[in-house]
Amino acid sequence: MSIEDVNKALEVEKLNNEIALKSIINRALHVFPKSFINHNNEIILEPRNNVYFRLDEVETELDFKCKMFAWLSRPIAEGLNRYWSPLVLNCFNELLKTNFSKDEMYEIYDRLGNDVNRKLTIRFIESGYDLSLLTRNS
Repeated sequence: MSIEDVNKALEVEKLNNEIALKSIINRALHVFPKSFINHNNEIILEPRNNVYFRLDEVETELDFKCKMFAWLSRPIAEGLNRYWSPLVLNCFNELLKTNFSKDEMYEIYDRLGNDVNRKLTIRFIESGYDLSLLTRNS
């Protein structure tokens, strides 16, 4: 493979990453009512309860999903009240095509919240959300 071929392949991969990222952001803005992106490059997913994260350093769909787990697991698990938590969880599940319960989100928050373990978050996402990866060894 020539250098030109490699460069073309890298350009195609970059373009595919940009398209996938724009797609998931647009889906998030559609799935979460009243969501928007502000002038600080934050995606505000639930304005009334200030559920958001920064889009800085989000370059791929995987980066976006990592931020979703890092910054939405806490409000869903324990930060939002009984009215808002299920609503945000439903939007989260719809966006990522998952079916997590509130208890599972608490486990996700315990292991992945606040971006404490990005490598594990990536493994979790790439596994198709295998919750057994989050089980702590006693």
